[in-house]
Amino acid sequence: MFIETCIICVGLFGGSKVSKKLKNILKESDDESEAISSKALRKAGTLDVAYQKFIQKKIDPFFGDVRRCQLQELSATEELPEQEKEANRDMGIASVNMAIAISCELFFPAGLVMTIPFSLYMTLRHYKKMCRSLFKEHRISIAAADSLLTTWALLAGFLFPAALGIFLFAVSLKLLSKTKEISQEKLISVFGRHPRSVWILSEDTEIEIPFEKLQTGDIFVVNVGEIVPADGVITKGMGSLDQQSLTGESQPAEKGTGDQVFASTVLLSGRIHVRAEKAGQETVAAKIGEILNRTVDYKTSLESKTEQIVDRSAVPMLILSGMAYPAAGTSGALAILASNPGYNMRVVSPLSTLNRIKLLSQSSILVKDGRALERLSETDTVIFDKTGTLTLEQPCVSRVHSCNGFSEETLLTYAAAAEHRQTHPIAKAILSAAKERKLNLPDIEDNFYEIGYGIRGILDGRTVRVGSERFMEIEDISVPNIIRAIQETSVMQGNSLVMVAVENRLAGAIELHPAIRTEAREVVAQFRHLGISTYIVSGDHENPTQMLARELGIDHYHAGILPEQKAEIVRQLQKDGKKVCFVGDGINDALALKEADMSVSLRGAATVAVDTAQIILMDGNMANLPYLFGVSKDFKSDQKRNLIITGIPSMICIGGVFLFHFGIYSSILLFYSGLGIGTWRATRPLKQRD
Repeated sequence: MFIETCIICVGLFGGSKVSKKLKNILKESDDESEAISSKALRKAGTLDVAYQKFIQKKIDPFFGDVRRCQLQELSATEELPEQEKEANRDMGIASVNMAIAISCELFFPAGLVMTIPFSLYMTLRHYKKMCRSLFKEHRISIAAADSLLTTWALLAGFLFPAALGIFLFAVSLKLLSKTKEISQEKLISVFGRHPRSVWILSEDTEIEIPFEKLQTGDIFVVNVGEIVPADGVITKGMGSLDQQSLTGESQPAEKGTGDQVFASTVLLSGRIHVRAEKAGQETVAAKIGEILNRTVDYKTSLESKTEQIVDRSAVPMLILSGMAYPAAGTSGALAILASNPGYNMRVVSPLSTLNRIKLLSQSSILVKDGRALERLSETDTVIFDKTGTLTLEQPCVSRVHSCNGFSEETLLTYAAAAEHRQTHPIAKAILSAAKERKLNLPDIEDNFYEIGYGIRGILDGRTVRVGSERFMEIEDISVPNIIRAIQETSVMQGNSLVMVAVENRLAGAIELHPAIRTEAREVVAQFRHLGISTYIVSGDHENPTQMLARELGIDHYHAGILPEQKAEIVRQLQKDGKKVCFVGDGINDALALKEADMSVSLRGAATVAVDTAQIILMDGNMANLPYLFGVSKDFKSDQKRNLIITGIPSMICIGGVFLFHFGIYSSILLFYSGLGIGTWRATRPLKQRD
């Protein structure tokens, strides 16, 4: 029974890992004892799960429901990270300990001895950190001061102050767990949209197999709207592929027999057979993910400036405490240790961060890691990806060029009717233009079908073809010189042409241009006002990238850039002393997002971009970017003021110990005055918003 009770208690407060260790230590060799231990372990696990759910439902909402919901939207699971579970357990232990301490202090002082086991258990964390910093990092950290303060207070009989200090430390850990990105360790998946199954050819018969079983050398079939599951070469058929997520090119790529295709791209039209050359983790997309997962993410281990200040305060406070001991005794020496201004900031700083994060979440900005706010305030360079970030996925119809006696309305009507069943961006752009002009589309006969670079079928008894110039050549449709000239000009401007033929004559062409986000100009203008330099990096061609940079007023641009080159540009700017924020949304941006000092992505972007970025614009709109930068600068200023304001009572206490022999209870009074002021200031931004 003793074994069972120990395992249940430690399992509830210490977690499953600790209780398993305890089970291994305590269990007897006989089967009966082992059965009891296993039963107790299961019961401990059940209690811990129930406790974590209680914290999630009853306590966590006080830290911001909006951000919690946003995080759950982006996560495949609601399971809490182990570090946050540990913070919840520590909070539970410290709260119980504090409740006992308050009750005993008021009604039964002798009962304070009951707090000693809890206080010692919580102090173990300080000793572990102290040993790690001393013997592995060869430095004296705040953990040394924490260990000495709690142990000395317990030995000297100051049991209530010890319990109070431990409670405040647990509160700071809980607050910190809500501001840092401590999500479960998971491999970044570039196959967030990979097909569950793949159709392969086996002796001229199509067989469906699981995606995981596709091997090099297999010939797989890709139909319209499907994702290419592996890198390979087309052996049969033709089609138009959307490679935007991988290469950044805004226009679909026309592919035929002998051409290379890549995993994670989408077939917009046609039907192709592909021989797999690289499958699974060998594909280009997967290699990007592998690099990301191999890269040491220094940001996850980077201490905030407050944590650095707290650590640096350890040595001076230990020295001052040692100097105070001969003059003011144990109580005075402990008062010096307890008045460390870093202890106030350990609560005030994460509280201030949490409130800023909550403020931003109300504006549809999800900050996954609160430390990002500090780094964002130092940013002087913003790099935008072009396609999908500054421009929208769906293009717009800019002009309709008719020829051979056809009117613009007739041309657009035929094109829209042919595309009405299609879901790719070009079809949507044509249909949108027809709707704007209020055109009535004729009935479409069932024999419409796709053959690679375009669509052919019957409308009003006439054969209509809609597609690229190459499609017209395949169909023996003559393209007039005037349309060829328009084609050359449009390509130079970053636009594209969709040609329309009726019977055996070209009726004309529809010119499409990338649609710029409506908020892009204002965002760039505000960055210029803030003195922030702007760049475009894109896998797209030179001319459209240059024209977009001029139109938006962006300072610099780089075109025809591969994913690894984007990351290299970020590194070069950092070598030049720049603090870089990268804004992107595709697989091809992931390496640069990882490399940048700050990274921002948009809701609805590629899974890997959302996983990698530190900040997500949940409404998919960049309009709030300047506001985000403004909040970060205010946050930095507030942190400095909070440090000064909460440090004043500490300085008074230190002076009081040496001049007036203040004791530990005087330091507690001053400590709470500074903490109260700091807490009020930390919560002020939300109150002002309300």
